Amino acid sequence: MSNDNRRGKKNSSKKSNHKSGNRKKRPNTKITGERSEAAFLHRAAGLGFGVAKPWGDSLRYDFILDNSERLIRVQVKCTESIRARAYETRATYTTGKTRAVYTSKDIDYVAAHVVPLDLWYIVPVDLCTEAPMLRFYPHRKAKKMRLEKFREAWRQLRPKNPPGNSPITIYACVDEFYYELGPAQGES
Repeated sequence: MSNDNRRGKKNSSKKSNHKSGNRKKRPNTKITGERSEAAFLHRAAGLGFGVAKPWGDSLRYDFILDNSERLIRVQVKCTESIRARAYETRATYTTGKTRAVYTSKDIDYVAAHVVPLDLWYIVPVDLCTEAPMLRFYPHRKAKKMRLEKFREAWRQLRPKNPPGNSPITIYACVDEFYYELGPAQGES
C-alpha cells in the first residue's frame, strides 16, 4: 500500500466515487447539432425548398436552399436549455482560439433551433452581426423581444415572385370593332 493511501489520500488514478445517478450527464453538443441539421433538412425539404449540403464542414454555412429564384446560405444553430430566462445561442464561429461574428459575406440567415420545443427562428444575418448573442423567448408573452418576429419565419426564404404568381396582363376593349377583328388581329 502506498504512503498516500495509508494517510487517507485518494489515489489520483482511481475513479471518483460519484454515483452516475447523482450527476447530470452533459449532452454531446456535436450530436445535438447534427440532429438539428437533420431536422432543418427535413423541415426545409418539406416546405418545398431545394436543399443542398456542402461537402465537408470548412464553409461557414451548413446548407444552401434553392427557392427557385435564388440560392440562400444558411447556418444552423441550436439551443437546448434556458439560461438567464432565455434559450440562447451565438451567431459566431471559431477562428483558432478566438470567435468571429457571421456577416453577409459568410451566410444569409441563421436558422436557430430551440430543440425542446422544436421551434425555428429564421434570422437574417445582418441582425446577428450587430448583436451576435441570440436570445429566444418562446415561453414568454412579451411582444417586444427582439427576435420573436422571426419565429417560424420561413416566409423570408420564399421567392419574391414565386412561379405562377407573376403578374399577368389583361387586355380589355370597348371598341365596337374589337369583336369583328378578334383579339389576335385587334392587338397593336
